[in-house]
Amino acid sequence: MRISISDTAKLRALIDREARNAGFDAVAVTTPDAIPQAPERLAEFVTDGFHGSMGWIAETLERRGKPTTLWPEVRSIIVLAMNYGPDHDPREVLAKRDRGAISAYAQNRDYHDVMKGRLKEIAGKIVARAGGDVKVFVDTAPVMEKPLAEAAGLGWQGKHTNLVSRAHGSWLFLGTIFTTAELVPDAPENDHCGSCRACLDACPTDAFPAPYRLDARRCISYLTIENKGPIPHEFREKIGNRIYGCDDCLAACPWNKFAQAASEAKLAARADLREPPITELLRLDDTAFRTLFSGSPIKRIGRDRFIRNVLIAAGNSQDLSLAGAVRALLDDASPLVRGAAVWALSRLVPGREFAERAAAALQAEDDEAVRGEWLLPLPKPIEAHT
Repeated sequence: MRISISDTAKLRALIDREARNAGFDAVAVTTPDAIPQAPERLAEFVTDGFHGSMGWIAETLERRGKPTTLWPEVRSIIVLAMNYGPDHDPREVLAKRDRGAISAYAQNRDYHDVMKGRLKEIAGKIVARAGGDVKVFVDTAPVMEKPLAEAAGLGWQGKHTNLVSRAHGSWLFLGTIFTTAELVPDAPENDHCGSCRACLDACPTDAFPAPYRLDARRCISYLTIENKGPIPHEFREKIGNRIYGCDDCLAACPWNKFAQAASEAKLAARADLREPPITELLRLDDTAFRTLFSGSPIKRIGRDRFIRNVLIAAGNSQDLSLAGAVRALLDDASPLVRGAAVWALSRLVPGREFAERAAAALQAEDDEAVRGEWLLPLPKPIEAHT
């Protein structure tokens, strides 16, 4: 949909104004053909198996790589960003073994809910002013927001593969508005990572086989959120007390020194999710889990996966006082929970007690994965904190 130069300028001014009014910290425009390198990079990611069990990425490969395949009528793509920068270093909690570490983004309301309604309001005003049609996306459709944001000039994809902004560091939520209006695109942003590899070196599980490449199968965010099965043994100790996601590579980025903490009026972080006690989380049944995480992105992984994560943290805690809560989960209805409870218990009780419990449990346990946990060699004794 072509509009006059004068009308285009007015429409862009409206977009900028409404984006600010809606609480977005940055907005820019690009074209649907601005990311020609994306299909090849995405195909390589999938071919190498780096997507893990996220089959939807492979299934939507063609649509992800080319926006016009998703919606042939699109002529311009408006990319909007919202700062969710924390007011502290989110890695501080990693030293507190009796507390759970939740990724900064998940301490707020679910950003999908926060952003989508606001994007729809802006999109509606675009149609009211210029006509045509629009579509709104917030990380729930096959849209490659980060390459589009880079092409629009909001930042660049750093070596950790996330968007980095000179104004907001690595703390940005992204959303897009596809429109049939032909807007003047903004200039793309250059890469300013230079020789820095702080984000790569910060990764606890070596999830970056090379700069700008992520093997999700080794990423703690993937392991604790997308992964539906047991946490692979090679990563359990490295996960530490991270019970939902991981901020290490983001928090290590030097560009964060220019970032401002997110406005509480816009994205209010929940104080109860900043450093939640592991002992309390272990007691959550399904109802309590849903109540505690109502409106939170954590709710979508379900109680069993979340408790699996908390049990890994308990096993890494060296806190013998958690053994009782762990024992109570050995009879949980979920094999996923039972298996993680076995591993946690093996690290919190004397070898004799564990062996006695294993002998009894193996008489009744019919899940092979859980049986396998009982049969694992016991870990070396560790210094305990009571």
